Amino acid sequence: MNDDAWALENFSGTARLFPLPNLVMFPHVVQPLHIFEPRYRQMTIDALQDDRLLALCLLRPELMEPSDLLPAIFPVGCLCRIVAEKCLSDGRFLLLVRGLARVRIVEELPTDRPYRVARAHLMPDEIIMPVGESRQLRQQLADLILPRFIEPGGGQQSLREMFEGEMPLGALCDCLSYQLPFELSTKQALLSEPDVAVRATALISTLRSLTPLGAAAPRSRKFPPDFSLN
Repeated sequence: MNDDAWALENFSGTARLFPLPNLVMFPHVVQPLHIFEPRYRQMTIDALQDDRLLALCLLRPELMEPSDLLPAIFPVGCLCRIVAEKCLSDGRFLLLVRGLARVRIVEELPTDRPYRVARAHLMPDEIIMPVGESRQLRQQLADLILPRFIEPGGGQQSLREMFEGEMPLGALCDCLSYQLPFELSTKQALLSEPDVAVRATALISTLRSLTPLGAAAPRSRKFPPDFSLN
């Protein structure tokens, strides 16, 4: 059993929440993080001393009320494991986290920690389709994506290998959803869908609606971002 599988097998059901305004994290991908706010430095220290797990989730500022103490978050996030870390001389951290699984945030819990904590349930992929349908969906994705990114006889071999290899359809959809230039709301909808066939069909529909691919508005990523209420 590798470290990721062990972490999922032993997940306590209590997750440290790391709400972000401009990132939807997916299982099977790796994301760098710059941890600079004091509360999230403490969260990182606690995680490194415990199970190395964080739950990345997207903020919902449109649901904020003036009286709210904490910004609302979407109920589905991504449980991630810290796979590499570097503590800088001023106490900031540079992390690499890998997405392990979808999690549904059931309820936030009272805590004496400076960051948010919640009870969360793992959401494994649901595969309710015959093998033939999976192959058809995979081929439709390949037909939509490969011609746009791979020139005849050209590069992007790693992308071609994703389709030709043994990566399960659910993982393939997650990797593509993370990489492609979709709106955050579209990415969140794809993250929130545990049924692989439904997820793949939604991804195909989204790709067909983008002409040309990449028509989604670019997202601004101020780095480092302003301190926030989350």
